[in-house]
Amino acid sequence: MARMRRDGADVGWSLVVPLKPLVRAKSRLSRAAGEEFRPRLALAFALDTVAAALACANVRDVAVVTDDQLATERLVALGASVVPDTPGAGLNAALAHGADVIRSRRPGAPVAALNADLPALRPAELELVLHSASLFPRAFLADAADIGTTLLTATSGVELEPAFGGASRARHLASGAREIVAADVPSVRRDVDTGEDLRAALALGVGPHTALQAPRLPSQVRASGA
Repeated sequence: MARMRRDGADVGWSLVVPLKPLVRAKSRLSRAAGEEFRPRLALAFALDTVAAALACANVRDVAVVTDDQLATERLVALGASVVPDTPGAGLNAALAHGADVIRSRRPGAPVAALNADLPALRPAELELVLHSASLFPRAFLADAADIGTTLLTATSGVELEPAFGGASRARHLASGAREIVAADVPSVRRDVDTGEDLRAALALGVGPHTALQAPRLPSQVRASGA
């Protein structure tokens, strides 16, 4: 639901969340969780990420860029919109496309790219990060390893210019985006690529969709959190 100012203008961030087809998502988790179980985890992560984002007070809407039919059905049921990955040219092209689609519908919208693998995401922590980001034309939050990026923002009239993947923290810094340094938002920084990452997310406390899958994980993965 759109949030409105007294003058009738809508406010709030529009988030773009990229999600690969589930059969290919989170491939690095196969060793820890098993190849057959991995797609279920990827979907659970995305559902918990999107649900938390939609519950954030300064988020207006969430658009997921994906071509996965099952994910589309589940995410739309949560209240997200889905944008087909028309470019089909990788992560950053998908994010730029999602931002363009949002701004074709709402010109001047402040947009943010958010990873789909934040199963411990807390709405209040995301709100703090987005508030800090609103002070700069472009801003980003590094992941827990201080190597990658979990969130990139662009305020009204500013291009997103995503450079995700690998050592994206350095690339976003070099592009002029302001790094958000916030010690008390661990859930927004805790993306999940490996079994160790998943243990850390479980220790933080994951959302209901990931929690439902957690008992099926190998005991060594669940040891720290479930």
